[in-house]
Amino acid sequence: MRIHPTAIIEDGARLHESVIVGPYSIVESGAVIGEGCRIESCARIYGMTRMGAHNRVCHGVTLGSEPQDLGFRPELARPLTIGDHNQFKENVNISCGIKSDDGTRIGSHNYWMAFSHAGHDCIVGDHNILANTATLAGHVEVEHRTFLSGQVAVHQFCRIGAYAMVAGVSGVPQDVPPYTLVDGHRARIIGLNLVGLRRAGFTQEQRSRIKSVYRLIFTSGLRLAEALVEAERTYPSPETGHIVHFIESSRRGVLSFGRDL
Repeated sequence: MRIHPTAIIEDGARLHESVIVGPYSIVESGAVIGEGCRIESCARIYGMTRMGAHNRVCHGVTLGSEPQDLGFRPELARPLTIGDHNQFKENVNISCGIKSDDGTRIGSHNYWMAFSHAGHDCIVGDHNILANTATLAGHVEVEHRTFLSGQVAVHQFCRIGAYAMVAGVSGVPQDVPPYTLVDGHRARIIGLNLVGLRRAGFTQEQRSRIKSVYRLIFTSGLRLAEALVEAERTYPSPETGHIVHFIESSRRGVLSFGRDL
């Protein structure tokens, strides 16, 4: 274990012997840091943080900090659980949980650019990218392989579906369906995330089917419940099932289309 002499490791913190801690960083009592993690300068790992293996924590990052919630009391704190192979760039801030027993949960292989933020009780999956200052309010859920561009702000309790992309300086007030591209001050769907789908290996047939499903759901004139049933009947596939389940389970509703697909 390589601990810089200016770093503070409180009694009760548990660090794997391979962990590196840089100058002026603080790891509080109760924190758990897994194998191969690198904590660079001036970072603070709060006591409710449980971190897996091979994560990089850059300068000024705060993980497991007190939620920005006026009703917070220390006895209400719940864990921040982090998976493996994440990168937290400069001044990223992620809050611990407060409302749910599982707290805030971050998966693996996510890339958090400078000043990005996740509020309390967020759930973030795997292989997501949050660009500079992208912000998740409390209770936001992000599936996997999404891209949130710079200065995106996601309203509390919203969900971001897998393989979706949110354009820069967008405000997201409702759920973003899987595979879509959204944009706008009050974000709307402007098409499919075709570049992301191609890079992820989706075939032309799959992309065309996803497009047909969304056309049916949003432009057929059918009631939503009827359109979802018809989509699964007409275009059966894992992607269709994902879209239908995502929309059926939405609590805030999904974004509308800003133009024709």
